[in-house]
Amino acid sequence: MKVAIVHDYIKEYGGAERVLESLHSVFPNAPIYTSIYLPSYLGPHRSRFENWDIKTSWAQNLPFKAKLISPIRLIAPNLFGSFDFSKFDAVIVSATGAYSPNTIKKRNAVQICYFHTPPRYLYGYETARDWKKNIITRIIGNLSIHFLRMVDFNSSQNVDYFIANSNETKRRIEKFYRKDAVVIYPPVSLASSKLASSVQLKDQKLNATSLDARRYYLAGGRMARAKHTDLIVQTFIRNGLPLKIFGKGFAGFESELKQIILRANERESRSKGKFSTRRVPDGNPSSSNNNIEFLGEITDEEKDKLMAGAKAFVFASEDEDFGIVPVEAMMSGTPVIAHRSGGVLETVVEGKTGIFFDEFSVESLNNAIKRFETLRRAQSMFDSAKIKQHAQKFSKERFEKEVKEFVESKLK
Repeated sequence: MKVAIVHDYIKEYGGAERVLESLHSVFPNAPIYTSIYLPSYLGPHRSRFENWDIKTSWAQNLPFKAKLISPIRLIAPNLFGSFDFSKFDAVIVSATGAYSPNTIKKRNAVQICYFHTPPRYLYGYETARDWKKNIITRIIGNLSIHFLRMVDFNSSQNVDYFIANSNETKRRIEKFYRKDAVVIYPPVSLASSKLASSVQLKDQKLNATSLDARRYYLAGGRMARAKHTDLIVQTFIRNGLPLKIFGKGFAGFESELKQIILRANERESRSKGKFSTRRVPDGNPSSSNNNIEFLGEITDEEKDKLMAGAKAFVFASEDEDFGIVPVEAMMSGTPVIAHRSGGVLETVVEGKTGIFFDEFSVESLNNAIKRFETLRRAQSMFDSAKIKQHAQKFSKERFEKEVKEFVESKLK
């Protein structure tokens, strides 16, 4: 059985790339076809891809290609259509929602698509980039959306079998493509407990074991606009509770978060009659009472340790297709406070493994945090062992077994 794997592009390491990593684990001899591969942008995760057989498109030769990730979607059909899959029995497309990689020419191969979400920018969902803010990008975007929707729909008809990462995504596939899908939840795993316990953290601020248990809240992952990290920051500026945020900024969003904190510092200075124009440090912006820390991109072992020491993981993403990071938190025994939308409705059990808030407002999220503080004092609420047990249904081993069986069954 000769298998090839297709992925939009490899520049960041998030939930979609974890799925790609597991697909590669199931089919270790499968080459990875992608539009652009940028290992220098992967930070501590660069080594994960070093020994892979990665085949890039001609866009790999473009100058300033890292700056062209968004515009490349206009030529993506040409990029993926240029690959030759004539020697393969099956092509597994990992579709992140960035491009429309199903435009491949599969020849005689069976085309199976593991679908994270339809492109959010085409169907009215909030996106990482605020492309409507600039008049030029708004005009170009509106003109191209109709064309890109047709390309996206037509490419979906090439797919022989869809696998959705959640029932939320399954419904989107049925709505936009009129196709059925089988749900296989993505792989979620923690770093080895032995490895995690032996890691010597470079930054002592990350060492949760030096703090009293469950003293801080945690947020993080890919910091993009649709994740509403800005709402989380504004909420914790107001309530003053300790918050740690990990992850890499996306599309300039991290600088916006720094500005939120800077403005809060200035307002506080004015209210005290001592106006200050102090600059937010580039490395670790924080509110004036130092309750918010930005930790940057961290290793899996550091993340596991942070999660194990947190009161709760705060997740404010809007219409998330699945949401791997909240499940990682639950695997650490940590409850989740999440917006009531998208895939987290399938993973978080209210009152047992977490709670929800309903509106994207500081008041709504702050009320949820207050409610959580009240509930967690009850001995029967948010039991860590039960939270861990619940999260095991999303394990990496389960994912790899189900995917392997699915692909083999379709090729028989």
